[in-house]
Amino acid sequence: MKNSAYPLLPFSLLYAGITRARNWLYDRQVYTSHKFAVPVISVGNLTVGGTGKTPHVEYLVRLLQPRKIAILSRGYKRKTTGFVLADESASAASIGDEPYQYTQAFPEITVAVCEDRVVGIQKLLALNPPPAVILLDDAFQHRPVQPHLNILITDYYRLFYQDYVLPVGRLREGRAGAARADIILVSKTPENITQDEKDNIQQQIQVYARPGVPIFFTTYAYQPPVNFGKPAQLVHNVVLVTGIAQPQPLLNYLTAQGFNLLKHFNYPDHYAFKPQDIQEISNFVKTETVAPVSILTTQKDWTKLVSPEIMPLVKDLPFFYVPIQVQFTHDQAYFERLILETVVNS
Repeated sequence: MKNSAYPLLPFSLLYAGITRARNWLYDRQVYTSHKFAVPVISVGNLTVGGTGKTPHVEYLVRLLQPRKIAILSRGYKRKTTGFVLADESASAASIGDEPYQYTQAFPEITVAVCEDRVVGIQKLLALNPPPAVILLDDAFQHRPVQPHLNILITDYYRLFYQDYVLPVGRLREGRAGAARADIILVSKTPENITQDEKDNIQQQIQVYARPGVPIFFTTYAYQPPVNFGKPAQLVHNVVLVTGIAQPQPLLNYLTAQGFNLLKHFNYPDHYAFKPQDIQEISNFVKTETVAPVSILTTQKDWTKLVSPEIMPLVKDLPFFYVPIQVQFTHDQAYFERLILETVVNS
């Protein structure tokens, strides 16, 4: 812990105490936790943002198809409230950037948002036909729902056992919350990680996890960039535009691929781009560069860059988004068997 964080320690202890008391009340069934007949798989984390939930949810969708799948999310930073079922008019503004990304990647599945996940699941089950399996996006702390399988993701670059509760650190609750996980995934693992380092990370996680809980390591497989702005060929000189919590893995990938990064426009997580932001990017490309340039961004940021307010400016610039998929460093078949057994046996 940095010395500058010590003044915040009382607030961190207070917040940790509140979350611990809340969990205690749910664990002892003082507060009601609902379990549904349909298989419910929760994907979440202990940390505020940036652990890679979205590509892992997409991995589960690919694994579980062709079953009738529904994804239920809170819809963080959307401009609507209550239960919203995604349709052809959905946008990042109406349902949130990550749910909108799901609709674009998997138009055949059901995507909905609701602050109250119990209400959201009830409304999904009232559909005709209802979903055969529900994936809860970012619901590890949503105790009113008792999932059939609770998946906890921790970022290799911000492992939860090295972090502290807000506001000293970035944990939403104490490290002991990991004991609720049925599966733990270490995301964004470098491809060259050694077995000794894996063993050390597993030992540190097992201090807080339940005995025997399986721990897996995943990494990102970046896909070829997709052009969505001005039609152009991808070139060596790039400008990077991100509004995500942890852009470092993407930066590492671009460096490893030999791209020449001219500038990184680094915005906060879930950033809502404004016309002046695109104008600033355009001015840099047109006045500070000589050779042809490609503008790269993430698929998550793409969902907001194609909004009606922003796209008229974006379409004049050589924008590309970089899709990502999850890969397991080991035991992929074992992980998939655990998921499929949960769905079949629930």
